[in-house]
Amino acid sequence: MLDKLNDECGVFGIYGHPESANLTYLGLYALQHRGQESGGIAASDGLKLRAERGMGYVADIFNEHALSGLRGTSAIGHVRYSTAGESGLVNAQPILIDCVHGPIAVCHNGNLVNDRELRTALTAQGAIFQTSSDTEVFLHLYARSKAGRPEDALVEAVGQAQGAFSLLFLMRDRLVAVRDPHGFRPMALGRLDDAWVVCSETCAMDLIGATYVRDVEPGEVLIIGPDGPTSLRPFPPALVSHCVFEHVYFSRPDSLVFGESVNKVRTNLGRILAREAAVPADVVVPVPDSGVCAAVGYAERSGIPLQFGLIRNHYVGRTFIEPQQSIRHFGVKVKLNPVRSILEGRRVVLIDDSIVRGTTSRKLVKMIKAAGAREVHMRISCPPTISPCFYGVDTPRRAELIAATHTLEEIRKYIEADSLRYLSLEGLLEAVNSHRDEYCTSCYTGRYPVPFPRHEAEALRG
Repeated sequence: MLDKLNDECGVFGIYGHPESANLTYLGLYALQHRGQESGGIAASDGLKLRAERGMGYVADIFNEHALSGLRGTSAIGHVRYSTAGESGLVNAQPILIDCVHGPIAVCHNGNLVNDRELRTALTAQGAIFQTSSDTEVFLHLYARSKAGRPEDALVEAVGQAQGAFSLLFLMRDRLVAVRDPHGFRPMALGRLDDAWVVCSETCAMDLIGATYVRDVEPGEVLIIGPDGPTSLRPFPPALVSHCVFEHVYFSRPDSLVFGESVNKVRTNLGRILAREAAVPADVVVPVPDSGVCAAVGYAERSGIPLQFGLIRNHYVGRTFIEPQQSIRHFGVKVKLNPVRSILEGRRVVLIDDSIVRGTTSRKLVKMIKAAGAREVHMRISCPPTISPCFYGVDTPRRAELIAATHTLEEIRKYIEADSLRYLSLEGLLEAVNSHRDEYCTSCYTGRYPVPFPRHEAEALRG
């Protein structure tokens, strides 16, 4: 079982560029960290929509031949890590259909909390679902709308959804970006010469040379057509609830997310962690790559030197053949290897972004001690994760979250660290600066901004 939380996916769209599919491919390449299960691109030439999807990494799915078939000046793309819907090509996105309102493709970052209710109602009305993904619900609602204009049908469809959704829709002559009223998942707007770009993180804009303009705002429906962008605000206002874990772990540090530099926030997490949980030590060691920025902040504030005592193998694929128990901690060692000359005889502060089940942390501590470390002090740059997420994060059931069922001292003993401290919730909110009241912290508090159906509550009970 995985011992990290995973985001559902990343989306990228571009309107008004002759190389739309090629640029979407590059944008997805930059967003690969948000999903490695499947990917896809849909493109429009003004008359016809075409799509190409596949399993695996973006570079494995698309080649020059595949991209050459995606003709047009507008395109949307998607990389997926499944949270709602099983793994498989049938659930890869974008999903493309044709209906009374014309052809349309959709890709989605997030998770609907009323998917089951909507799906049950639509099935009772005769709808035939091809996937187990909650994204398909939007298309059935859109196709059944009696609204005269496609954009009105789209607003009507999206207005019935509850939960987290940053959506891109592609029609023949327009691209539509929609963000749920709470703004759970990120979505940014940019320019590339005369073209418009919409994507999950600004690192995708950087790769293609686009300029960040602003975020697509919570509750906004942004229609980009021949006359440029048109903004609609059709939904009632709601409490803004950005996912704070985007800053803790999901997003790339070179991105702007929710208008804030991820690197800046993540480094602040480390500084505050050092202030709250100082310990005498000889070296600060990050767990690469997710712990690096926080470790920089911790070292800066504490005055303890930062060194890379764990080296990551960047060429590990999604799967590998494990030997028998003759190699201890193989799963961790194939990805991370200790540097004995840095660790031997020293007191180590080990910085990571989170502890989920605790199994990886336990293996890391043992591995560092086996490399000769005198002491290992674990420091986590977020509060204890005690509750599942229902808004687009692949989270274990509550019973599998070690912090939900164990005390701090019990966790310390389990991972065999000499000490263990987490960042406080107050410290986390301080790090995100002036927008602290606009973040969802349900995974740390168990307080959910959008109610979820009764059948979901079993995940909380364990």
